[in-house]
Amino acid sequence: MTAYELITTRRSTRRFRPDPVPEEFLARILEAGRHAPSGGNNQSTHLLVIRNKDLLNELAVLAEEEFAKMEILPDTYKSLANSIRASKKGGYVFHYHAPVLILTANQKDYSNNIADCACVLENMMLMANALDLGSVWINQLKWLNGSDPVNEVLFRIGMEKSERVYGGLALGFPDTEDGLPVRKALERTGNPVTFAD
Repeated sequence: MTAYELITTRRSTRRFRPDPVPEEFLARILEAGRHAPSGGNNQSTHLLVIRNKDLLNELAVLAEEEFAKMEILPDTYKSLANSIRASKKGGYVFHYHAPVLILTANQKDYSNNIADCACVLENMMLMANALDLGSVWINQLKWLNGSDPVNEVLFRIGMEKSERVYGGLALGFPDTEDGLPVRKALERTGNPVTFAD
């Protein structure tokens, strides 16, 4: 695919097969992320790769517990409200049972932390599409980056005390009939463009 096709056919995958992601695919996706632009070329985004099923389950249970304690307010972001509702109902798995979860952490006192992590995530999503893998942006641990129990798990697996998670990526083979990502482009209804010529 051309770069334009990779961009316009990238869609979020929320159902994954349990099959492991081949090491060479994962390596290419991580390198694509590491080559993302960053403010001042700081390159301070820390990629935490989680493939251990017990650890993925631990994080899912912990996230569900933390979200279930929250209340939905009139101005609560829609996706966060969905996580809270699903957690209160029970059985919520924020990473969609993907075999790989890649978290992007950065310095908590760095003003470009979210932007730099976003660039890394976009590069990885595009590379995943090029390799016929499915991916979806995961915000849930960003919303919980003030949670001591969540951070303790992340410190245990290598996140620095000065860092917090600002985004994540669930990754794997899509659970579709042909095993390929759904690539039908969605109509653009937002993101307007204004020329100031």
